[in-house]
Amino acid sequence: MKPRILIVEDEPGIADTLQYALRTDGFEPVWAATGEEALAKMAAQAPALVVLDVGLPDINGFELFKKLREIGDVPVMFLTARSDEIDRVVGLELGADDYVPKPFSPRELVARVRTILRRAAKTQPAPLQAATAAPTPTPIAIDDGRRQIRFYGKLLELSRYEYGLLKTLAARPGHVFTRDILLEQVWDDPGESLDRTVDAHVKTLRAKMKLIAPTLDPIRTHRGTGYALAEDLPAQLPQAGSGGA
Repeated sequence: MKPRILIVEDEPGIADTLQYALRTDGFEPVWAATGEEALAKMAAQAPALVVLDVGLPDINGFELFKKLREIGDVPVMFLTARSDEIDRVVGLELGADDYVPKPFSPRELVARVRTILRRAAKTQPAPLQAATAAPTPTPIAIDDGRRQIRFYGKLLELSRYEYGLLKTLAARPGHVFTRDILLEQVWDDPGESLDRTVDAHVKTLRAKMKLIAPTLDPIRTHRGTGYALAEDLPAQLPQAGSGGA
């Protein structure tokens, strides 16, 4: 079956261009001109990906993004005429998978769609195993299918890059990942990002984990090198204090 792509765009000319480019490359494009129409089509049949214009006539694209995610967890690419960095940051921090400003190259947009779908395919949940013994408690539980991470049983509200960072660090507790390696493994365009980008995201990630476990230091800094997830995290939160409630 051809991957179904939902295009949410109020300008018919742009929508036609997108539909042609996607259809030519083997996708099944579906167009919605308003947020209300997009919600209806999303509820009727979940697409493989949503191309979402921020400037819609009936609802802000960022608000529509939240509503779409309530229906289903599908990849979303923002499309907008706005070039302000703050809009790009807001979109990505909400959890969008990409952000393409107008004017854009249809071929580049289709290539980005393919990249996102390949990345999403790699994070499909593994087949369920037959239940045997109760699972051993673990401080960090990763749900790739939902792109969610729980820290001591509590869901962390993570941005796309925070999710990628913590998932990478948790794969090898104690291993020191350099900033360059983290950029390479987590960011789409590592060459365009700086070491300080990693530092900034680690800082916000630490703050969110501290809200759950104030007395712990889960991410260790190795000065001049990079970061590592602590190997000595207890299986359960200490019960001595009540600050994590």
